[in-house]
Order: sequence, then structure tokens, then C-alpha cells
Amino acid sequence: MENTPVPIEVGPRDGLQNEAAQISTADKIAFIDRLSAARLPVIEVTAFVSPKWIPQMADAAEVLAGIARRPGTRYMALVPNPKGLERALAARIDIAAIFAATSETFSQRNINQSIDASFETYAGVARDALAAGLPVRGYLSTAFGCPFEGEVPVDRVVALSTRLLDLGCYEVAVSDTIGIAHPGQVRAVVGALIKVIPRDLIALHFHDTRGTALANVLAALELGIRTFDASAGGLGGCPYAPGASGNLATEDLLYMLQGLGAARDIDLDAIYAASTALEPRLGHPLPSRYVQARRATATRQSAARP
Repeated sequence: MENTPVPIEVGPRDGLQNEAAQISTADKIAFIDRLSAARLPVIEVTAFVSPKWIPQMADAAEVLAGIARRPGTRYMALVPNPKGLERALAARIDIAAIFAATSETFSQRNINQSIDASFETYAGVARDALAAGLPVRGYLSTAFGCPFEGEVPVDRVVALSTRLLDLGCYEVAVSDTIGIAHPGQVRAVVGALIKVIPRDLIALHFHDTRGTALANVLAALELGIRTFDASAGGLGGCPYAPGASGNLATEDLLYMLQGLGAARDIDLDAIYAASTALEPRLGHPLPSRYVQARRATATRQSAARP
């Protein structure tokens, strides 16, 4: 496939931060090291946020100090404010990520700031990160729908994506935070974005709440988008969508992409090993369809042996 699609692994941060079970630092390090062995190009490993708000990320510095960094893999962390950036720089991250929302209500509930106030904060974070030689990635939450305000105008998604790029972000991950998007909506939103933003500056971040994540990826591929966030095992979810399944599973995405002849240099077996090794610590089965199917197949084959 021309301009081969790139999966961005977000399981250690976006996946684990919404898990109820507290995952030990050693287990996080082992999880990330297994993902590194899969030859993923980018792994979002943690977030430098207040432990008061996200206890799961309290060991951010310890995790980064403990991982075996693989040449060819870049390690990203969420950085919400100047204090977080200071900690992230000390921990030697490769990419800083900032996150804004399209909905005022979601922005207030999520980070206790208005959209404009958050951009004032991120302007300083981005400026200082870039001055330190650190690339900055932007997330735009609730771009396909808000749990509080409902439908989000497409022109607002375009305007805020542009604002993130204007801060110096090399890429904007336009995110379906509650898993409400469908292919028709993807075509509408992405179609509007690519009229004003180059395709290679756009990434997409889908949740599989309604089982449409892979269909959404296919719709975006048809429009020339090549970067997609995914979480090993389908870990994660959204606290504003109770009971919802997690992010698009990396295994599911990679199985489809490799079936299309893309992303063949990434080791699907290694990602499967990473997520299934962590599964006993989670207290629930992994949502990934690929993981479930592969496990069921292995069980049937084992039962069939004489």
C-alpha cells in the first residue's frame, strides 16, 4: 500500500489510565518493553499529570527510567502544563503530547479549563518543548461528538485542529473520545479537514464503543489518512461513556492493515504477547477481537489433539 499506514501505540497511557486495577511499575515496564519488541514506531508510555487526578500515571518518571529503549521507536508522554513538561524533559521523552477538546463542557469537566484557557497553557508548553528540541503532538478530543453537548460542528473541529498546528504541533490526532463516529461522519469530518490541512498532519484516534472503529479506519484510508492510534488488547475506554469498550485494539488494526499489505514490519505476534501477558493484572478479559479469536482457535486446536 502506497504511503503505508502507521499505528501509534497508546495502550500504556490512554489504555491503562482508565483501567480500574492499579498496574505496578514493573508490569508497565514489561508491557512497554514487549511493545517495543514489536517494532512499533511510536509508543505513548505515560502522562506527566497530577497523581491526584490520574493515580495510574503517578510513576511516570520511574516507568521511563526503567524501560529498554529500542532504536527506531520513539517514546511519547502526555504533558498538560509547564510543570509536567519539566518532569517530562528530565525523564528524556522523545515526544510531548498536548490535548484540547472541541466542547467547552468536556474541557471544563476533563481539565477544569475553558478551551481558550487550555490553548493559552499549551502555547507555553509547546513553545518550551520545541525550544528544547522536543516534537509536540496534539490531540483534539470529542471531535466526533461530546457526551455532554452532543453533536460537534465540523467547522469547529477544523478551526481547533488548525490552532493546534499553529502552536507548532507536527500532527493532530482527531479523536473520537466516546466511540460515536461512523464512516459517513468520518468522511464528512476528514473531508473538511483535508481541504485546509495536509493529510500527513492528520492522525485519527478511534474508540470501538459501537463496533465501528475498523470501518472508520477504512473510510479514512480511502481519503488518504495514514496515521491511526490504537491500544494493545483494546485497553482503555472513557470515564464519560460508562461501560464502553476501549480504544481500537492494535491487534485488530494491524491484522486488517497487514491483510491489506501494509505495516508488515510490525510484529503482530509480539503485540499479542504484550497484551496477553498483562491481561491477568487487569481483572477482565481483553476486548480485542483478534485476541479473542486467536485464543479461541488455539483452544479448539488443543482440544482436537489426540
